[in-house]
Amino acid sequence: MRRTVFNEDHEAFRETIRAFIEAEVVPHYDEWFQQGIVPRELYTKLADLGLFGINVPEEFGGAGLETHKFEAIQYEETARAGVNFGGSGVHVLLALPYIKMLATDEQKKRYLPKFVAAEEMWALAMTEPGTGSDLAGMKTTAKLSDDGTHYVLNGSKTFITGGVHADRVIVCARTSVPTAEDRRFGISLFAVDTKSEGYSLGRKLDKLGLRTSDTAELAFSDVKVPVADLLGEENKGFYYLGQNLPSERWGIAYGAYAQARAAVRFAQQYVQERTVFGKTVASFQNTKFELAACQAEVDAAEAVADRALEALDAGELTAAEAASAKLFCTEVAHRVIDRCLQLHGGYGYMNEYPIARLYADNRVNRIYGGTNEVMKSIIAKSMGL
Repeated sequence: MRRTVFNEDHEAFRETIRAFIEAEVVPHYDEWFQQGIVPRELYTKLADLGLFGINVPEEFGGAGLETHKFEAIQYEETARAGVNFGGSGVHVLLALPYIKMLATDEQKKRYLPKFVAAEEMWALAMTEPGTGSDLAGMKTTAKLSDDGTHYVLNGSKTFITGGVHADRVIVCARTSVPTAEDRRFGISLFAVDTKSEGYSLGRKLDKLGLRTSDTAELAFSDVKVPVADLLGEENKGFYYLGQNLPSERWGIAYGAYAQARAAVRFAQQYVQERTVFGKTVASFQNTKFELAACQAEVDAAEAVADRALEALDAGELTAAEAASAKLFCTEVAHRVIDRCLQLHGGYGYMNEYPIARLYADNRVNRIYGGTNEVMKSIIAKSMGL
């Protein structure tokens, strides 16, 4: 089936990204994998390619486009090469929508030029120890000072992707107590400068997968956040978070589909080269049937991911549709990658093979952005159940 989601400009961009990955990422990736983090200078190189400014208005140094198709290509090409760009996905997919949606003109002038140039890398801090997906249960507080010039931030966050390299973090904190009718009321968003006194970077967490994507614990002890760094209106943070969840879940869905597609490619290459009992693994009927079944699943996931992409670009992707795409694509990726690893035999369990890293990287897709159990609840609610 011929895809129609990408045009010639997108394919030219794909060639550029593929060449960049081969020249600047692949030769160093094993070292980064062992270190558990990509170097900060990678982000500068990505900025030089224009990756951080695609969806930023021209007046702030960006390209002024309104599309996620270039991000989709990045998902496909990094998965194809068995690499990732560290925490840069959070910078663009998660942080940027909040800046564009909530920042005042004054804030955009301060934030966006540095955002585009990677002079300030951004992260998003929602999750807290003990609360998980229950964002309404967060304990981090931000209290307005007596003179009204700043908020005093106290609390902690965990599982913060991009947290090690972050220069600014969008922190969710309680500015008011929840009401009896609505426990989600009273959350606000702040663009916190990580150089602020009282801000501390905790452990770089040792994860099962996505090892080059830095994930950290953060702590705030009487951090003074200027009122000029409040994003949007006070106490409306939960509503703002809900507005951007569909795009976040689309990103997870698309990334999972891209991983499944890459897994089939890795397995196909391996079974054509590997011999057992005097024959290539590819010559056995079981191998052919397994890869054929995997390819059929990838084709279906591609259709779902592309449809969600088109809806997102059109501003029409609903919460239920995003949940459905995330649920379907991540479950497909789980099955396909597992089967493709099996075709590698014992070598599939070795980290020197990209399928092993892909297996570990993929597992979190069914957890973050809202667990797949939460996705089922959202879909069921949309069905009137």
